[in-house]
Amino acid sequence: MTDTEQGKGCCAPSRTEAAQQPASPVTAGHGATDGMVRLDAASFLMGSTDSRAYPADGEGPVREVAVAAFWISPTAVTTGEFAEFVSATGHRTDAELFGWSFVFGGLLPDDFPPTRGVVNAPWWRQVEGADWQHPYGPQSTVDGLLDHPVVHVSWRDANAYCAWRGLRLPTEPEWEYAARGGLSGFAFPWGDELEPAGEHRMNVWQGDFPSNNTLGDGWYGSCPVTEFPPNGFGLYNMTGNVWEWCQNRFDGAASAQQRYSARGGSYLCHESYCRRYRVSARQGLTPDSSMANTGFRCARSVDPSIDAS
Repeated sequence: MTDTEQGKGCCAPSRTEAAQQPASPVTAGHGATDGMVRLDAASFLMGSTDSRAYPADGEGPVREVAVAAFWISPTAVTTGEFAEFVSATGHRTDAELFGWSFVFGGLLPDDFPPTRGVVNAPWWRQVEGADWQHPYGPQSTVDGLLDHPVVHVSWRDANAYCAWRGLRLPTEPEWEYAARGGLSGFAFPWGDELEPAGEHRMNVWQGDFPSNNTLGDGWYGSCPVTEFPPNGFGLYNMTGNVWEWCQNRFDGAASAQQRYSARGGSYLCHESYCRRYRVSARQGLTPDSSMANTGFRCARSVDPSIDAS
């Protein structure tokens, strides 16, 4: 049913290859950049040689990468913003078309009907009726979640939203450069300490995964998109909270199983089994995959003909 390789599926499971729908073309556009952050062209050290990273994730080697000037949203797209898109376009997400999406079992009510689990990651449940408007199954709503990142959106859904705004998803180099916030060689946007001076800087699992979350950082599922302090570039929650889709193919080229990159980790990451809440961490998911801990933010190339320097 899902990806069962060691380390895969624990963070965010993919739909099977047989279920995939074709990926949509990427539209860059020249949409409005109101509220976005402009980052100038730069070179930076991308990747990591962290010994606890999954080798198959392809984080390394550390290499110098150049990025052209670009715009990026300071936050992930919120549920409220996505609702405006759906209202304007009538877009139906892949989760709605398939009729189900993946939900962390701990977020389901105790009396929820039996669901199918993911091999090697039984905390992930295949929930009928789960989608962006019903993040924890058909009995749930987005009341109180409009300022949280939209979830249960596939790579295809994220591209559709970006195209509607005349924007695009960030490339992986753009995403990582932005996530680092001007720092170099550190695990997190603020340095190497997960909780400097005991301060929580992002929304990740606290306690023993997956049975006990102490809520040390104040959240069980997702949190509002501006909940924690921004990084050096003024960008919020580049690690933790929800995984974020990127424009790139995960494997760098066409393959038997088409996968696209997601970055940043989520509220389910915990050091005991997964340290993918780092700026260099990545995973690959099929383009119609959707789950309760994956969203996106928008980007746009700087166009000298319309963007003043």
